[in-house]
Amino acid sequence: MINIPLLDLKAQYESIKTEIDEAVLGVIRSGRFIFGPEGEALEREIAAFCGAANAVGLASGTDALLLTLRALGVGAGDEVITTPFTFFATAETIAALGATPVFADIDPATLNMDLAELERRCTPRTKAIVAVHIFGQMPDMEQLGAIAAARGIPVLEDAAQAIGATWAGKRAGAWGRAGAFSFFPTKNLGAYGDGGMVVTDDADLAAELRVLRFHGGRVKYYHDKIGYNSRLDEIQAAVLRVKLRRLPEWNEARRRAAAFYSEAFADLAAAGKLTLPGVNPGGEPVYHLYTLRTPERDRLAAGLRARGVASAVYYPLPLHRQKAFAHLGYRDGDLPRAEQACRETLAIPCYPELTPALLDYIAAAARASLEN
Repeated sequence: MINIPLLDLKAQYESIKTEIDEAVLGVIRSGRFIFGPEGEALEREIAAFCGAANAVGLASGTDALLLTLRALGVGAGDEVITTPFTFFATAETIAALGATPVFADIDPATLNMDLAELERRCTPRTKAIVAVHIFGQMPDMEQLGAIAAARGIPVLEDAAQAIGATWAGKRAGAWGRAGAFSFFPTKNLGAYGDGGMVVTDDADLAAELRVLRFHGGRVKYYHDKIGYNSRLDEIQAAVLRVKLRRLPEWNEARRRAAAFYSEAFADLAAAGKLTLPGVNPGGEPVYHLYTLRTPERDRLAAGLRARGVASAVYYPLPLHRQKAFAHLGYRDGDLPRAEQACRETLAIPCYPELTPALLDYIAAAARASLEN
């Protein structure tokens, strides 16, 4: 029976096996595993790729958010506005610093934060805005930036799913005060373990991040403040450097797969059986995930599973309804568009190694699941 995973990292490895093996063995032979030449080179290459002046490697995408928020001065009594339709780490890091996440509902077409809702929630206590580029698509960063600039509020881009995406030709990470990336293995640029990075044009912010990631010190055994242990190791950096060279072609392959799906499902969308991913006219997504929306999500998922096609729900429960944030007092219906998205959204396979035949099969399987 056919078995199509949501993501096939084994197939990706086979396509770059020789380069990966040489890179990993090179690190092992060197005896340098932390703060070595691979990490330094990756920081330069990611900064150049994103169009930023600085890049700081960290242990995870979560740390990229946490340390940047701290470096921006976020703390107890502050509010940080973000979206309820994202992975938990986006708001978890705000709360971990003693600040309050304030959730703005989403745009139903793109699933990004609704910018009118963002503007409505700005208060004198708003210390930062975390703009999530959900599923690899950026919101209107010019409008968002104008809202923030008018109030003197820094913007942190949560670009964990969006490396290589653009708005008005400018890449994710280069619009805000800083951009945070995740190299979790399933990301478009994924390591073979955890990893993260922050890009920024602010040299002082980059310097502060370098202190925070190394136990609050600039010199070994001398600590200016309480920091963290958050370092991107050399093996992960070496793997990522190999993959970064392929990232533009991989992202383009994802766009082709997404375009195929959107054409294949156009009649179902016209008939109201599916809602396809909306695309902001000024942006170019990288389709970390291709998500369909339908009130019959469970039926679609079951039909795909029966035909050997994996799918996954992103996300089953919005952040404002998570138990961890119950103390914030949100209720069902407070952010209805995010809540509806959580009831309807289903991701289907969309990755570079999918052949035309596999894409045909997946599209046919989805159609059959809804039509039967």
